[in-house]
Amino acid sequence: MTSTGPAPAAGTGSGGAVPAFSTALVTSVTLDLPNQHPTVLLRENEPPGRHLSFAVGMPDAVALSHALRRIPTPRPGTHELTGDVLSRFDVDIVAVRLVGRAGGIYFAELDLRGRDRHSIHACRPSDGLTLALRQAVPAPILVDLRLWEPDGDVEPAGPAA
Repeated sequence: MTSTGPAPAAGTGSGGAVPAFSTALVTSVTLDLPNQHPTVLLRENEPPGRHLSFAVGMPDAVALSHALRRIPTPRPGTHELTGDVLSRFDVDIVAVRLVGRAGGIYFAELDLRGRDRHSIHACRPSDGLTLALRQAVPAPILVDLRLWEPDGDVEPAGPAA
């Protein structure tokens, strides 16, 4: 999903209910055997400080773990390259939003703002989080409040401002 043009007014979405978000931090990326997939753990910044975890692929976990720990890589990876290109074109990552869940798969948006343009792009949570953490000042991570509930699908409510 992509929108362009000026940023929408605060509190508006593209349809349906206006989502409410809380901020979160990536606290860890782990592989606990016998699980075959690494897990990303987010912690809510505000009380009650809930946790949210989801599985990612091994290469995504490595990239996210490097970004979280600010470990440089010998050559730029995809996320470093993308972040550098965005920076050189004066595009800032405003936020990464986790916006939905279906069958245990999470959905995210990358909110970008340039000099005269604002756009929101659907992305994998691992990519959005890695890009956000690779910025000089990490972009905020926003989680739809409905996702803090442990079970059930959450239909994305549409881009938020």
